[in-house]
Amino acid sequence: MTDVDTPLTKVLGANTAKALATHLDLHTAGDLLYHFPRRYDERGDHTDIRSLEVGEDVTVMAQVRAASRRRIRGGADEMLEVTVGDGAGGQLMLTYFGRRQVWRERELRPGRWGLFAGKVTEFRGKRQLNGAQYVLFSEEGEASEEVEEFAGALIPVYPAAAKVPTWTIARCVGVLLQVVTPPEDPLPSTVRAHGNLVDIATALREIHRPSSKEDLYRARRRLKWDEAFAVQLTLVQRKHRAAAWPARPRRRKQEGLLAAFDATLPYELTAGQRTVGEEIAEDLSTPHPMHRLLQGEVGSGKTLVAVRAMLQVVDAGGQAAMLAPTEVLAAQHYRGITELLGPLGRAGELDSAEGATRVTLVTGSLGAAARRRALEEISTGRSGIVVGTHALLYEGIDFADLGLVVVDEQHRFGVEQRDALRAKAEQPPHVLVMTATPIPRTVAMTVYGDLEVSTLSQLPQGRSPIASHVVPAADKPAFLERAWKRIREEVTAGHQAYVVCPRIGDTGSSEEDAPDGADDNGRRPPVAVLDVAPLLSEGPLHGLRIGVLHGKLPADEKDTVMRAYAAGKLDVLVATTVIEVGVNVPNATVMVVLDADRFGVSQLHQLRGRVGRGSAPGLCLLVTEAQEGTPARERLDAVASTTDGFRLAEIDLEQRREGDVLGATQSGRRSHLRLLSLLHDTKLINDARAEAISLVEDDPELERHPALAASVAALVDEERAEYLEKG
Repeated sequence: MTDVDTPLTKVLGANTAKALATHLDLHTAGDLLYHFPRRYDERGDHTDIRSLEVGEDVTVMAQVRAASRRRIRGGADEMLEVTVGDGAGGQLMLTYFGRRQVWRERELRPGRWGLFAGKVTEFRGKRQLNGAQYVLFSEEGEASEEVEEFAGALIPVYPAAAKVPTWTIARCVGVLLQVVTPPEDPLPSTVRAHGNLVDIATALREIHRPSSKEDLYRARRRLKWDEAFAVQLTLVQRKHRAAAWPARPRRRKQEGLLAAFDATLPYELTAGQRTVGEEIAEDLSTPHPMHRLLQGEVGSGKTLVAVRAMLQVVDAGGQAAMLAPTEVLAAQHYRGITELLGPLGRAGELDSAEGATRVTLVTGSLGAAARRRALEEISTGRSGIVVGTHALLYEGIDFADLGLVVVDEQHRFGVEQRDALRAKAEQPPHVLVMTATPIPRTVAMTVYGDLEVSTLSQLPQGRSPIASHVVPAADKPAFLERAWKRIREEVTAGHQAYVVCPRIGDTGSSEEDAPDGADDNGRRPPVAVLDVAPLLSEGPLHGLRIGVLHGKLPADEKDTVMRAYAAGKLDVLVATTVIEVGVNVPNATVMVVLDADRFGVSQLHQLRGRVGRGSAPGLCLLVTEAQEGTPARERLDAVASTTDGFRLAEIDLEQRREGDVLGATQSGRRSHLRLLSLLHDTKLINDARAEAISLVEDDPELERHPALAASVAALVDEERAEYLEKG
């Protein structure tokens, strides 16, 4: 019997199975059956060629417009150039090198329609598919015999590879559908009835060979439901188990550090800070570990909320640790918290307040003596608040009583690192995860479904608005000249500026999360800090005090540069994304982002949050050579058009693989969210969560539903389940 666990070698043969395994990581019949088409083409339709991104591996349905051969290299070789179009103004050039191209020229006659597959490159401003594979329809508009083998009225187009085109995948799927015994349906019949869902065998057949658009819709809806239900069941089970975990309550005291701190604040908390503060204070007072996500726009005051939570824990006899992603940010948090607390954070010093605690910084660059002193303060409990990088996770750092872990900018940490810090407490500590990347509601519900979510949307008084503009450097070079003049004007007015680049430069290294410097798609490499800084110093910003900051600088140099910039001793900081999070210089009013199209939407939103942090308005200039109408330019236009982080987060999510939310990126494994759209399937996700809650309340470990438990384990394996749990 052939089932979903049968190796493909037994069904398709060794050579085909090896190609699918090597190029697409498909090994079993189940792997291939769950390798769904990315879209469906209809006869006579076309692909919108203008929407294709350089570097994409694509399959397009298009019509041959022209084909011509010419000799190259002194007549020794030939090149065939074929132009294909989509009927809406978009064109691609197909190029084939080598002798004897006559047969291909005869085949690719103007007027012929077909499917063309390859990687999009750009040469002299024209989009190309080099050495594209293809299958053609007959001249009457019907599919060739090869296409007819797998295609009905709707032609499935699969995620493919250069060596395994979509039509090869489709033929292999056709073989499987004839011989594989469908799996047992894992969904309880009551759940299928409530959701009006087709059975799994029908869904798997119709997703690959849809009889009609209606049948395809029903198949996709059932398979989306499976994905949503598996994730929600996992999260609801985790939340159910966590409710039984013991934790030490850290109740608020009427008199103590928190009360004294609130009394010294020179400004009023925003309504949002008060509300979120009450939610956290209540969580900390319970005998179950808090697991809360605090999201808020850049500058919304998350750090102040975290400091108040830490003081509540210190008042209750515990310690709090704040984990930051970089040494620059850890040092900044340390200085910021120390300044906020004043005498309340200087226990043991002459000017300390009564009942004060200590704030300790732990980073990898600490000297031996400073490290010994820090470890002693932490292990004895004299230090109530500990700030650090991943160095906090090293063996030898022992807390006297770790009561709260605050993780700043959690997306910059691995799950294992966060869990290692939590494991340093005898009982599970309370956990507060902070992010300045706004998360759409359905994403929060799907990724953080076992966390309580708090949102700060109100900016504190005195925070200035930020204006953003796209600077089309290729079309209007005068606009770029004007950008440098704006920096000069701001510096003359007593302010400071950032210039952000995607790469470091001749170190041969790019910043973490920054675009790769390699150029294999016909584009020039992204600009680099070490190249741009001297050009600006000798050119448009001559005479200004310019500093350089990037992730490869030694820690003490980074700290020196940031201190000089914060103290106003530098006018312009040329930097990579190392400044993306947490850097707070209120006097910085203008930012120029070079090659802005090389950054993601959320990253740009984070970056521009570094300006406008004082009383003067902020300005962010997004410099790009991307042409108007391209997806890259549309992204930048979206960033420039709004400061609504939630809307930008939705745009960002639309433009990247949603499956990555399950941790595929962190684990290096293939994502299992193949069909579910976190933005467009809100109702389905809500319905799946309601069913999951009902089922787990009745059968917490799914003991009466073994097939469902196995299906959930396959879709959300233990590694991903831990990723979801740890947030």
